[in-house]
Amino acid sequence: MSYAPAHGATADPAPDLVLHGRKVVGGVVEAEALVTHDRISGWGGIDPRTGTVIEIGHALRGQSFAGKVLVFPGAKGSSGWSAMFHTARLLKAAPAAFLFNEMTTKMALGAVVTHAPTLTDFDRDPLACIETGDRVRVDADRGTVEVFKRPRAAHDGDKPA
Repeated sequence: MSYAPAHGATADPAPDLVLHGRKVVGGVVEAEALVTHDRISGWGGIDPRTGTVIEIGHALRGQSFAGKVLVFPGAKGSSGWSAMFHTARLLKAAPAAFLFNEMTTKMALGAVVTHAPTLTDFDRDPLACIETGDRVRVDADRGTVEVFKRPRAAHDGDKPA
């Protein structure tokens, strides 16, 4: 559904970049990105009650993906991956969407049972284009990912005198 902005309001800003990929699970969502270059293990790697990564040595250890667009290479580990993410969905702690590079049967099943919009097979590597904290609009039905880069904090040397 589209709408015209109210008088005095501005339209949504244009995305900083747009990626195109292949739909795995349909749907549309907009949320903050959580990015890791590490694969994620479901069984023993996440706490499905909170959506927190608990795997020792993982770059996201202690961080929750609940309600975020999870950008990562793909799944690792056993077929328990889908069960853990299904449980996270039931407990309202699942990612809002999945963007990943490597399709496997465990990743496909995990995306389906999570019911989260999911894309793969991108025209550009999402791990190179998206950063944690960016706003991401995933339209899996159209196969697009719009990225709105997060504002950068000014460095001390960049402040006006």
